[in-house]
Amino acid sequence: MDQRSYNQFCATARTLDLVGERWTLLLVRELLTGPKRFGDLQHSLRGLGTGLLAARMKHLEREGLVRKIVLPAPARTPAYALTEAGEELAPAVLALARWGMKWAMGERREGEAFHAGWAVLALRVGFDPEAAVGMRTVYEFRVGDEVFHARIDDGTIETVHGPAQRPDAVIEMDDDVLVEMGEGKTTLGDAIKSGAARAFGDLPALGRLHGLFRFPQPEARTGGQGAS
Repeated sequence: MDQRSYNQFCATARTLDLVGERWTLLLVRELLTGPKRFGDLQHSLRGLGTGLLAARMKHLEREGLVRKIVLPAPARTPAYALTEAGEELAPAVLALARWGMKWAMGERREGEAFHAGWAVLALRVGFDPEAAVGMRTVYEFRVGDEVFHARIDDGTIETVHGPAQRPDAVIEMDDDVLVEMGEGKTTLGDAIKSGAARAFGDLPALGRLHGLFRFPQPEARTGGQGAS
């Protein structure tokens, strides 16, 4: 596949030469939450054909942003992981997500795919380090068929797919509830009060959960159709 270039001696243009093609940054998004098998990427990115996915991964590998690995036991299957250069795209991807929460989200459109696991990065977007100073708490989230957890450690957060070994608190909800939270129609606190979400575990940890995250409030873009 021919690689298009802006042909500009500019850091922004050179970066877009590497990751500006369609689907490429979404592949980086997927790998920012840990190594993924080829099939995992296909599952998360419906609409991305097998041939184009293979081409994109070869491009990212050739450019030193992705490397092939073998997952540890019991899986022991081939997978892809980000290199150091790929990992350093995290702030840019999170900044795009933060901008999108404010200026691009709105309500879910008909036919739009949704995976609860995308919330793994969203938790990093909204995390408030100052609210977590001195905290050492693990939260496990069970959303539909997806399970992921967040480890808070004195002002830092690590979010990972899969269950936690010893969660201090557990939050459960259906996919639809998480979608409504993303649309700004409800909050976690309101969902728990109404029974749409369930929370159990250490009460002080649950009490501090709301204050740990400050997500951007949706706003309308001037002259366009913004979030409602």
